[in-house]
Amino acid sequence: MAEVAGPIDQLQRWLAERWDPELTLAQWWARLGASGWSQPHWPPEWFGRGLLPTEARAVTRTIRQFGAVTAPRGFGPDLVGPTLLEHGTADQKARHLPGIVTGTDAYCQLFSEPSAGSDLAGLQCRAVRDGDQWVVNGHKVWTSGGQIANRAMLVARTDVDAAKHAGLSFFLVDMLQQGVEVRPLREMTGRTRFNEVFLTDVRVPAADLVGGAGNGWPVAGTTLAFERAASGGDEAGASAPAGPLAGNLSRRAGDFAHSPGAPAAPSALEPDAARLAEAARALGYALDPGLRQDLVVLYVLEQLRSRNSHRARALQESGRPLPGIANLAKMAENHTRRLGRDVTFAVLGAAGMLHAYDDQSVAALEAQSGIEDHAALVEHALFAQGPPIYGGSDQIQRNIVGERVLGLPKEPRPGGEVPSGDRPNS
Repeated sequence: MAEVAGPIDQLQRWLAERWDPELTLAQWWARLGASGWSQPHWPPEWFGRGLLPTEARAVTRTIRQFGAVTAPRGFGPDLVGPTLLEHGTADQKARHLPGIVTGTDAYCQLFSEPSAGSDLAGLQCRAVRDGDQWVVNGHKVWTSGGQIANRAMLVARTDVDAAKHAGLSFFLVDMLQQGVEVRPLREMTGRTRFNEVFLTDVRVPAADLVGGAGNGWPVAGTTLAFERAASGGDEAGASAPAGPLAGNLSRRAGDFAHSPGAPAAPSALEPDAARLAEAARALGYALDPGLRQDLVVLYVLEQLRSRNSHRARALQESGRPLPGIANLAKMAENHTRRLGRDVTFAVLGAAGMLHAYDDQSVAALEAQSGIEDHAALVEHALFAQGPPIYGGSDQIQRNIVGERVLGLPKEPRPGGEVPSGDRPNS
């Protein structure tokens, strides 16, 4: 009896037959999406192959090591797709999942507001029913990737007479329509990853209400759980941002390909003990005992995060998930970033006060300082202030673990059942 090939063997044969660097990125991602190899852990009836998450990660590694372009990543595949698979209707999945697996849609997250960050349920953005549409008015902030997103997840208040958690609804929104204004927010890194978004009489089809009116809090909770798990993980992203506004879909796929056999490159925004140790050696600080100790602690934290990520996934796949693991993973990530920031400035010394904001300035800075990756090291140190806030602050994560995992009593929250319209803004 002939042996049945495993998924990785099937993928390698498929890549040998189907990978073509001369395709556009859109054509390659369409081919990858139609085959089920884009999101192979999704169900076969919804553009996947029904693989386990561990097998799906092996798929990503295989595509990278083959020298092809990996699947789209970001809010669409990591958050919207899984949320739709859990809460969406068949019609919603059929209409929205194809753009996610093929990278033709890029999503952002319209959750936080100026007066509702950590207290997300206190948001005031309103959605009012008008026939077979909802009309949305409001102001969102800290929207990652909003300037290149053509679609968005939106949580808005649809019932001001209900308690604040009960009056929310979850929508999928077209960002390219009239009434959507995106204003980038420049960070001290020099980049504009975050934005504020103004919504004025924005129209959303009733068919794009996910989970039903008033059920937005549990749907958003699903999305946030996936976000926290992703932020605490160790998987590398795709080679290029997806969606029509990023400008990559018409470019040659081969320009985004990995070198065959090459490992994933470290993120410029992640602390990395090996890179910092190399910089310390180059600057003559490698024998400093305090710095060596901090580098060892940073390395240990990186390894613990990676192994705990694999452990959490193994428990999830075995049907025995560990309560609170996503929250603990996010806190561990934040602690690692803060230590990486401190070690970076200890290594760079006075040179850590220098930064550059464009390619020409980066080259000049690194030539002057003699420190390879100088700008990237400073950038991840400057960026380290953000992750402990976004996606739920460390304090919020501790509250969740204390109340939902350890069973500690909740802090007093007077007026929790007061209709949202009668509550003062937080």
